[in-house]
Amino acid sequence: MATNLLYSFLHVWILLIFNSMIHYQVVAVSSSSHASTYIIHMDLSAMPKPFSNHQSWYQSTINAATSGFSNLIYVYDHALHGFTASLTPSQLRELKKSHGFVAVYSDMLLKKDTTHTTDFIGLTAASGLWPESNYGEGMIIGVVDSGVWPENESFRDDGMAEVPSRWKGECEDASMCNRKIIGARTFNKGLLGNNPNLTIAVNTPRDTDGHGTHTSSTACGNYATNASFFGYAPGIARGVAPHAMLAIYKVLWDEGAYTSDILAGIDKAISDGVDVLSLSLGISGAPLYKDPIAIGGFAAIQKDITVVASTGNEGPLLGTLHNGAPWLITVGASTVDREFAGVLELGDGTIISGQSLYLGSETSLTKVPLINMEGCDNQTLLAKVGYKIVVCQTNMLADTVASVAAAKVAAGLFVSEDPYFELSIKFSYPAAILSPEDGTVILEYMKRSSDPRANLRFKQTILGTKPAPMVTIYSSRGPSTSCPAVLKPDVVGPGDLVLASWSRNASVGFIGSDQIYSPYNIMSGSSMSCPHVSGLSALLKSVHPDWSPAAIRSAIMTTATSVDNSGAPIIDLGDNGRSASPFAIGSGQIVPNKALDPGLIYDITGNDYINLLCTMNLTFEQIKTITRTMTNCSDATPNLNYPSFIAFFEVNNQSPNKTITWEFERSVTNVGDTTMTYSAKVMPLKGFRVRVEPDKLIFNQEYKKQRFKLILEGHLESKENEVAYGSLTWIDETGNYMVRSPIVATTFSSTK
Repeated sequence: MATNLLYSFLHVWILLIFNSMIHYQVVAVSSSSHASTYIIHMDLSAMPKPFSNHQSWYQSTINAATSGFSNLIYVYDHALHGFTASLTPSQLRELKKSHGFVAVYSDMLLKKDTTHTTDFIGLTAASGLWPESNYGEGMIIGVVDSGVWPENESFRDDGMAEVPSRWKGECEDASMCNRKIIGARTFNKGLLGNNPNLTIAVNTPRDTDGHGTHTSSTACGNYATNASFFGYAPGIARGVAPHAMLAIYKVLWDEGAYTSDILAGIDKAISDGVDVLSLSLGISGAPLYKDPIAIGGFAAIQKDITVVASTGNEGPLLGTLHNGAPWLITVGASTVDREFAGVLELGDGTIISGQSLYLGSETSLTKVPLINMEGCDNQTLLAKVGYKIVVCQTNMLADTVASVAAAKVAAGLFVSEDPYFELSIKFSYPAAILSPEDGTVILEYMKRSSDPRANLRFKQTILGTKPAPMVTIYSSRGPSTSCPAVLKPDVVGPGDLVLASWSRNASVGFIGSDQIYSPYNIMSGSSMSCPHVSGLSALLKSVHPDWSPAAIRSAIMTTATSVDNSGAPIIDLGDNGRSASPFAIGSGQIVPNKALDPGLIYDITGNDYINLLCTMNLTFEQIKTITRTMTNCSDATPNLNYPSFIAFFEVNNQSPNKTITWEFERSVTNVGDTTMTYSAKVMPLKGFRVRVEPDKLIFNQEYKKQRFKLILEGHLESKENEVAYGSLTWIDETGNYMVRSPIVATTFSSTK
């Protein structure tokens, strides 16, 4: 039975990157006229007396080095003694001879900011959701997972408020709790019942896996200074809702996991009084009535608890998503504008970046000979290489990386299009993965040079990369096979290369053949994206305590963005870099500060969900399994008031051009200004006519509801798995609010 539980954390033991389509741009640094930006440190005590201030001294120094061509960019008064300037290699050589010169460093695209994902999604202390919610103060997030490592700095209770009197939970081990972790419970009776002779090694809420610690600290970890992963992503780590409190429900064990234990954890979380449930786990292929997340989640939303769950990591095929129940917030994984790199400098000055999470202490190699070993598949020849950097061309990274490791060379450069290169990115020896384009540059340099050599630097954190976000290849795609009437996923959030806290007794990788440990780990998966939205839900609930879970989901969905940081449509790494469809991205990438004030919301009650269940060809017993009540289905309608639209078409080879009409009914509630007028703007679907009736909504008071219909007329090409998509956006007359919903028409069928 345990083998049937395909929960997400099994997929994130190994770092899931799946962005092999990204190519790193080659930056050429010539030996003559090319200028680069440098930070120059000076000894202020060496300033000659004739200068009245350090600014004039720095200006004079750079004028002398550049023959009067002032390339001064910044002068620092307090942060450091020195300045930033744009210099050619020859000018830099002259500057190094200057009186008072101390040191020079290349100006790289770096930022010391660990859980950078909060910056990337726009959370800031200056304005918006963080200050409005006081960082989630008073909210309680329940994390149903593998436990927690309470000694990590992310779980300090500095600055935390008192535990709310409404809290009914407890700690099985009092030493694990404080004002940050206010509850910690274990659930393994189902595991033990199915395995009577089993001995659980650590039968406490303590996390021995790392997954629960990572997700918990991402959702609401406190501020943790001097965080990094062996030098990668150094800075301050914090969760999305750093002042929210944490309740731990350990249901995942090293020895296995069972549905009964998951349900028990959710059940206790409901009675304890959590505000948000975070579930980075799921069961693939389970119908709603057999899915503990769907069943427990329905009970939770009836108690006004927002439930957030991951999509799974089975992409990029359609219909692989789990946690598709309409009452959940289902979150897929996207990339962020941050890369971890090994930087190669060839002997001719060319600089190339490659993907690398090399964990060793040796951070740089200098003037090491390069050798092309082609496929690196001859172990005998590799063993004779010695202290050189080997260049390998391979699309079978796992085997090649292991072969090079055994040869004990100086370093490895792997030129590869292997879509699963993430399996090897945590290198136990100096190495990096390069794109084929960059591989060509290296090989051409080696042909030109009689003595090809290179410098190799590791532990480089690069911010501001474009395009970002992108939908990761592994993020499971919709439609939901358990509830196809609702478009899933709902949104995507940062799930790739997320740094967060980790269990100190769970290995994070190897250096050589030795396992290594760390209080932080960099992980990827929809398990990592889920707690970002859990934290966001807590922030929204703090500001809007009267909002239902459906209202919170609506605010998050209708304010999400479908464009990346270059202004183009978000692309799908699992679809050859094409624009992402809603089956991959849902409504788009979360934008927390816009969700604070969405203008309109699509609200849903528990009875509305029951009406939808009545239309799904379920038996009364199956519906009761989910709802726990007898149901009258006589007046049921499939028109759930969801903030997205999906229409399914059958493949029709006999009448391929037959027009079919779908009609959706929705209502929206005004949560913006008292008097508002909205107009409908439609981005049409290819092959369809879309009408909105009425196409203008007028509100004269807050919380007033208005109804409308969306009518879809047209046809799809007569082939399977066709997907057409567009959107409906309600725009107010001032342009302050844009309430966007995706529309999908498809011939995909999970039964074929």
